[in-house]
Amino acid sequence: MTDPLRGPTPDSVDLAAALTQLRARWGWFVALGAVLVVLGVIAMAYIFAATLVSVLFIGAMMLAGGVGQLIHAWRIKHMSGFLFWTLSGLLYAGAGLIAIVNPAVGASALTLLLGASLIGVGALRLWIWFNNRAQPGWKWLAFSGIITLLTGVLIAVNWPGNSAWILGLLLAFDLLFQGWTSMLVGFALRERKA
Repeated sequence: MTDPLRGPTPDSVDLAAALTQLRARWGWFVALGAVLVVLGVIAMAYIFAATLVSVLFIGAMMLAGGVGQLIHAWRIKHMSGFLFWTLSGLLYAGAGLIAIVNPAVGASALTLLLGASLIGVGALRLWIWFNNRAQPGWKWLAFSGIITLLTGVLIAVNWPGNSAWILGLLLAFDLLFQGWTSMLVGFALRERKA
């Protein structure tokens, strides 16, 4: 922001300085984007392997989270939340171990959970739209709710047959979109006038 009487405000100076620093590093954005796009193409070519890698990663994170919760539980064993933290940690660690030991079962469970989550989120968006449908622009929320709900139903209806590839496909798309976004930000920074 610029004050016509006093000149640039501190916020606008800080933003300009930050953009100048980012502009000097535009190539890193493009390089990161290119790496992500290549990884997305590889994930697209090897969707089953990408699904297994996703499940193993999620399983390792769940196992680490479960161990952390168990450590926390035993550190507060004299408090009222001890049993809750212990059960939660055991469930997390157990689910993580199952995903690591048998990634196919983990992929199946995560795919079903993804479908159920999308159905729930889509229904919630439609409910919010229905309660606010007189507001301008709320049709987009209805459209988003319908797409999300239908995507969840498609995943659930085709389960467990789609468990071997759906997570890998989502990972591939995410890598591709993140890569292109990073590259476009880098090119926009390069073109920005100082």
